[in-house]
Amino acid sequence: MKDLFDRIIEDKGPLGKWAKQAEGYYVFPKLEGQISNRMHFNGKQVLTWSINDYLGLANHPDVKKADAEAAAEYGMAYPMGARMMSGHTVYHEQLEQECAEFVNKEAAYLVNFGYQGMVSAIDALVSKNDVIVYDVDTHACIIDGVRLHAGKRFVYKHNDIESMEKNLIRATKMAEKTGGGILLISEGVFGMRGEQGKLKEISELKKKYNFRLLVDDAHGFGTLGATGAGTGEEQGVQDDIDVYFATFAKSMAGIGAFFAGDKDIIQYLQYNMRSQMFAKSLPMPMVKGALKRLDMIRTMPELRTKLWENVNALQNGLKEKGFNIGTTNTCVTPVFLQGDVPEAMAMVHDLRENHGVFCSIVIYPVIPKGMILLRLIPTAMHTLEDVKETIVAFSAIREKLETGVYKKIGATMI
Repeated sequence: MKDLFDRIIEDKGPLGKWAKQAEGYYVFPKLEGQISNRMHFNGKQVLTWSINDYLGLANHPDVKKADAEAAAEYGMAYPMGARMMSGHTVYHEQLEQECAEFVNKEAAYLVNFGYQGMVSAIDALVSKNDVIVYDVDTHACIIDGVRLHAGKRFVYKHNDIESMEKNLIRATKMAEKTGGGILLISEGVFGMRGEQGKLKEISELKKKYNFRLLVDDAHGFGTLGATGAGTGEEQGVQDDIDVYFATFAKSMAGIGAFFAGDKDIIQYLQYNMRSQMFAKSLPMPMVKGALKRLDMIRTMPELRTKLWENVNALQNGLKEKGFNIGTTNTCVTPVFLQGDVPEAMAMVHDLRENHGVFCSIVIYPVIPKGMILLRLIPTAMHTLEDVKETIVAFSAIREKLETGVYKKIGATMI
């Protein structure tokens, strides 16, 4: 019999095997200074494209004032204990009511963290007799939630309606045998590719198949739709989303998340989501801070206008220079290049050290082998000059990648 840790020491996983070369620089980097379009990394100022502060609220003076006043009044501990037992306040209720109204739902339920909340919600919504149908490219929190499911699950090709329908047919047959129901899960915005989920087409399928729809709209909330209420509003199908989810960690520049839907369903989650029933309540500064942020999203459309000015400038500029940014139709801006892991490391090192541009690097196993994804997140804090500077830098590193410069350098980094 082996010691449990033998396997862990011998095989650190597809990402962990690069820890020696990558840690502290490519993974677990330390971005320092106030959250903005320019921060500090490795002793230098860098143009930052990796912060999900879409509307520029993280360092907004009104937001900082609201956070500071709430912290001064309540501290970080209040309310103590699990919300069901002793951690409930009128401000938690107010935030839930305002979130529900903003996304046009009857009720909402706060959760402490988006990832944890999604995993737990999926676990609560389905029984062993129910069937899950989900997009292959959904976020890791959805994948982990689906893994907890004791019943049957079917995965469809990314944003492929034909594949989705085939799996709905399979799911329907299975549910008829088990006596259960069907939960279909999609993202409003897919965080790596930047594509909107095909919620309108999914809604049409509800006329043919009996299923409920759960949408993770972490990247759509605050950025899409006429009022910023998200992808469902953008596509005109918000009413067809049975359980709507959004996080405060992106457009709201905070911590926490919420689920919204019909009152009976939200109440069921309140009494059955184990991650919340047995966890300390969201602290008051985060709750009152979220109320301020939500009010700014509702009343300051100019933030979203500025965001999209930068998004369009960046994406159009990259396309004009021949970069492959896939089929994004959201703020998320992926740049797809070809190369192996050492080449990617050499290229990103050059980008950060010599061009002063910091963006996220995504490699296998998150994306297929042989592909490099540089993901840029435009915000309302960026400027058109930032965009021009970045496109010049990307043109320079692409030339080195295509002429083999990084292959030679990368070979020495392994």
